[in-house]
Amino acid sequence: MAQIRGTAGYHLGNPNPFGGSKSDVADPSPLDAIREQTSKIEDVLDTISEPVKPYLPAIGRFLIVVTFLEDALRIMTQWSDQLVYLNSYRHIPTGLTHLFLLVNVVTMFACSTLVIIRKHSDYAVAGLMGVVVTQALGYGLIFDLNFFLRNLSVIGGLIMVLSDSWVRKTQVFAGLPQLDEKDRKMYFQLAGRILLIFLFIGFVFSGEWSVWRIGVSVVGLIACVMVVVGFKAKFSATLLVLILSVFNVLVNNFWTVSFSTLRICVT
Repeated sequence: MAQIRGTAGYHLGNPNPFGGSKSDVADPSPLDAIREQTSKIEDVLDTISEPVKPYLPAIGRFLIVVTFLEDALRIMTQWSDQLVYLNSYRHIPTGLTHLFLLVNVVTMFACSTLVIIRKHSDYAVAGLMGVVVTQALGYGLIFDLNFFLRNLSVIGGLIMVLSDSWVRKTQVFAGLPQLDEKDRKMYFQLAGRILLIFLFIGFVFSGEWSVWRIGVSVVGLIACVMVVVGFKAKFSATLLVLILSVFNVLVNNFWTVSFSTLRICVT
């Protein structure tokens, strides 16, 4: 009689066939909630970036090599100072200093242009990596931590450019060893992602510690891990770009330094 008056005989309670209560299955986990919110943010970012999406690859390649273009312009505008430093402090003979600077400037301009226009990317990346190594040795900055982390990040960006060129070659020349090429590209992309985050690690370990710096560092390191493992990489990369852009403006605020103050510091 109890079964007739209850719901057990008619399956009206909709029991869970896998065991457990219905509330356990319906309640979302915190990870699912985070995934849902980040998916909404990525949808908004896709909508905002829709007009410039065809140009994003070229913009990305330009931002990777812009440090080389800036360095080449700086050498040209400070040519005499560079010669004095290399000759007097690094004790490099006069003729070699001119050759060193000239080769660096030509290589950085030529290879950066090739990377941006996607021509001979393999040779362009090799040339820029050579510039990174020769400048570290020539200027004696190979043991400087910030310079070392920055160079690792730059090399990571160049590796991403190299893997992108392999992707395009595989699409054009599809053949039998396609699986091996895919594995190689995957490993190089992973290495590039890991090296790219060293720029943020350099930001974490440079400067004085404060509450806001600790908070930003924790959020940024979480985003770095998400970029490396590929979890919500678009959202995480956008967050890192935003953090580093704000940091760049706050730290390199050259417009706040007056000419008189700069002249006093130089003298």
